[in-house]
Amino acid sequence: MSVTTQDLAVPAEPAEPAERGRLDRFFEITRRGSTVKREVLAGLTTFATMAYIVVLNPLIIGTAPDADGKLLGIAPVAGVTALVAAVMTILMGVVGRVPFAVATGLGLNAFVAYAVASQMTWAEAMGLVVIEGLIITVLVLTGFRKAVFRAIPGELKAAIAAGIGLFIALIGFVDGGLVRRMPDAAGTTVPVQLGGDGTLRGWTTVVFLVGLLVTGILVARKVKAGILIGIVATTVVAVIVNALTKPGPAFVDGKPNPTGWQLNVPTLPDPLIKAPDLHLLGNVSFTAFAHVGVMTAVLLVFTLVLADFFDVMGTTVGLAKQAGLATADGTDMPRLGKVLFVDGVAAVAGGAGSASSATTYVESSSGIADGGRTGLTSVVTGLLFLGALLLTPLVSLVPSEAAGPALVVVGALMIRQVKDIDFTDVGVAVPAFLTMTLMPFTYSITNGIGAGFVSWVAIRVAQGKARQIHPLMWAVAVAFVFYFGINLVKAVTGVS
Repeated sequence: MSVTTQDLAVPAEPAEPAERGRLDRFFEITRRGSTVKREVLAGLTTFATMAYIVVLNPLIIGTAPDADGKLLGIAPVAGVTALVAAVMTILMGVVGRVPFAVATGLGLNAFVAYAVASQMTWAEAMGLVVIEGLIITVLVLTGFRKAVFRAIPGELKAAIAAGIGLFIALIGFVDGGLVRRMPDAAGTTVPVQLGGDGTLRGWTTVVFLVGLLVTGILVARKVKAGILIGIVATTVVAVIVNALTKPGPAFVDGKPNPTGWQLNVPTLPDPLIKAPDLHLLGNVSFTAFAHVGVMTAVLLVFTLVLADFFDVMGTTVGLAKQAGLATADGTDMPRLGKVLFVDGVAAVAGGAGSASSATTYVESSSGIADGGRTGLTSVVTGLLFLGALLLTPLVSLVPSEAAGPALVVVGALMIRQVKDIDFTDVGVAVPAFLTMTLMPFTYSITNGIGAGFVSWVAIRVAQGKARQIHPLMWAVAVAFVFYFGINLVKAVTGVS
């Protein structure tokens, strides 16, 4: 039912409805068919599904040595990770006014940790991240990034959204322990398997399956905040199961524990509140070009830019379509330029904060699935990340076995975008299929988008439809050819 400002008027308290009216108008809550309560619950849901980054990013960034063997440390990285996520998510809500949350990008952080910092100091690595973010921001200000968004064919955008659904479902299955790498993958026909040994074992798996069933039922019955309720309920079950059975972590003294918790053990931390360590803020240097050579530094920055540019492009497309914010032809959305601008600034902030490049999070889809439609959802999520600065220990209470089911259910909701793809046209079907499958199969949104772009252009040319290809599609396809062949470029130029 539509709610107007007049409907909210209360004569005895004239100041309150005025405030609520301004909030409604600023975020366009009623116009987008939502309510304040729904936006708040959606913000809680988004935070619950992505709070793991405060735990996971420190394990990647904080434990990887740079070229000098120095570590950033887990506690300091946890602090800056929460701070960057808080500030940039609130900024996305206020400036972009969309329900998109922002935090350190997974994949990008691993690249920074193992491919960039291993060749230089951490300060220099973060300097390259800042440069990458500045380049992305300039591309937004010049209109190039927005133009590329509009140049992508509608069918390819639908494939990107569906592929992201498959991708986050795989994340949920892997983080929940249902799908795992085979220990001898190099000598087997498939690299993954069901559970730790091809079977389902352990109480942690039971927690995941219970969470998947409960969350799926809640969403199917259209229970408000069903995904959030599912996460909270599964976390409660996890805490009880852990107290009774004590499965322990997935790895004990470096050795695998097939029935253990995948990312974090659901136990009440002591202390619950702890002051954040933020000494890494501003620990940035721009001497990498002199340290490792101009060509090497340029190639590293190029890789970061290309990965970030299209990872975010794909995520934005998928989230906008899911939230019903994209236009009918999928070529635009409200405040697109501002959304992309905030994302570019987030990359700069992530580097300046030593948290690695921050980006729009695909897990925002969980809040959208719970009804989030405006920037108020993002503001709530950002405020919760501010709270996480002091409650970092409490964030680790939610195990991946409780958050994973939410991602699987959201993936099922996003895969419905395939209905907009004409699979009878091979020129559409092949690029769409490559886009959707390579995202989960290579664990990279960027790889899926790149394969889709290159194959779209190649097949359309072969079909004699080259004139139908937007000039920017040509440019981006060529860039992706270079991206996929970067190792060949290194070999030819002699750059390591």
